Amino acid sequence: MRILQLDVDRITYEPVKPEASVYEDVSRERISVEDTLVILVSIETGDTKEMAEKAMHDTFDYMEKLARKKLVIYPFAHLSRELADPHEAMNMLNYMYSMVPGSIEAKKAPFGWNKKLILDIKVHPLAEQSRTYGAGEEAKIYKKAKPVSANTAIVRKSDWSGMPPTDHRTIGEKLDLYSFQEVSPSMVYWHPNGHLLFRNLMQYLREKEEEHGYKEIGTPVVANTALWHVSGHIDHYKENMFIFNSGTEELGLKPMNCPSTILIYKSRKWSYRDLPFRTAIFDKLYRREVSGALTGLFRVQELTQDDGHVFLREDQLEEEIEDLLKMVKEVYDTFEMRFIANLSTMPDNHMGDERLWEQATDALKKALEKNRIEYKVKEKEGAFYGPKIDIDVLDALGRSWQCATIQVDYQQPIRFKLSYTGEDGHEKMPVIIHRAILGSLERFIAILVEHYQGKFPAWLSPVQVNVLSISEQTSEYAKSVYDELKKNRIRAGLDISDRTLEYKIRESISMKVPYTIVLGKKEKEAGKIAVRNRDGVQKFGVDLHDFAGSLAKEISERSNTLSLP
Repeated sequence: MRILQLDVDRITYEPVKPEASVYEDVSRERISVEDTLVILVSIETGDTKEMAEKAMHDTFDYMEKLARKKLVIYPFAHLSRELADPHEAMNMLNYMYSMVPGSIEAKKAPFGWNKKLILDIKVHPLAEQSRTYGAGEEAKIYKKAKPVSANTAIVRKSDWSGMPPTDHRTIGEKLDLYSFQEVSPSMVYWHPNGHLLFRNLMQYLREKEEEHGYKEIGTPVVANTALWHVSGHIDHYKENMFIFNSGTEELGLKPMNCPSTILIYKSRKWSYRDLPFRTAIFDKLYRREVSGALTGLFRVQELTQDDGHVFLREDQLEEEIEDLLKMVKEVYDTFEMRFIANLSTMPDNHMGDERLWEQATDALKKALEKNRIEYKVKEKEGAFYGPKIDIDVLDALGRSWQCATIQVDYQQPIRFKLSYTGEDGHEKMPVIIHRAILGSLERFIAILVEHYQGKFPAWLSPVQVNVLSISEQTSEYAKSVYDELKKNRIRAGLDISDRTLEYKIRESISMKVPYTIVLGKKEKEAGKIAVRNRDGVQKFGVDLHDFAGSLAKEISERSNTLSLP
């Protein structure tokens, strides 16, 4: 039995037509439920009532933590390839539904139907939990991979055929950006073009963080689970962690950077004069998920966050949050994306003194208002350790994505016994701000790919200029133009093959390269270039140095607009 728990703002589903040999006789009514826990359930061969009972008791416990009073049980066959007989599955789901107590308002989506489904998910660290129930075995997300022979020439990768042309998986495959391989479930294989995109994005973030006073750190990907006990992750996040025994100790791959960053803070003494201490980190993180919840780059098991933690005094809170909001605006303006802010307040299931919660919430509110940022208040939807600002970003297609987050935390400093020496000489406790500007870089690249539909601005494009020769007679001149562009640190491609010019231009257009230089006899004799941009604007007799200078300026300014000198 496999279950994915989702804490959602709203779920809407509508039966369209029966899709299984066994299905429930229901009306085709459109159902919408707000502020509810949704459990997506796959019933597998061999599942027992005892497993169902355990699953439902765990669900009720989780609902209590989240203070949720509504539940939707949703049959979701895509979580497993070992599905039970439809009759058995439908009966098991009905049995699970019968266990819901009267204090919970519950609904069960109809079994055996193709349904229209809309989910508005809260998306915070405790919002999503995946669970697998087996006969006395430890939860396993994937079967053991079949051994691959050393002589095997082909490793099977994800099949993304049939995806719409606007989907990041389709575009990514066409532009040769990334792939997923069976031997590393839901972990990205970055191809040269994709890795250039990834590194360009990271370099931009590094420059922006340096401007705002951050110092980059790095920490081990593995730690003894004692660390995760102190931080609380074992209590709240264990089922989403990769935990293993080395033979001498229990270890875990880190799902979040905060605990290991805190250890760096604890490695020395701090004075009030040293704060704020701003750290940035791009380490890999590992989060165990069920396969049915994984969607290309949007949800992966190995991810990189533009993570940051600020250790500061209470009197510095408002100013620091204000600076973070400026940073958010600067970054999303670069991508020409609008955003909406949400202020999430203290949940019923919270840790710590309510006075500190009020102080932290007030600091977030003042910073939003001082920066004239409109926001919505989401009552009781803060993290268990503190209130937060969540940023929903709007892409070119008008879709909303939750990306940036600014969270104020008083609880980890208490749990880790953090301190600094105050102006009065006494030990005081710092506050931690957890922040991410883009969030998961993998997820944001998926958003970017769909936002631009693969037509990246020149500064992000893996190849910024393609140099094409019309014939063999202009090949040497094309090489010299290519070399000159490379000297100017411009990412250029060169095609001096004997393929037709029409083919070369079509290939450059299909790869969505911002600029294409075409060199024939006339250009060679004049020592000039003919250049066209991706939008079809052409210019002849262009001086190469003028073009290189104009493009270098466009790249350095990280402009979204293509131009010709």
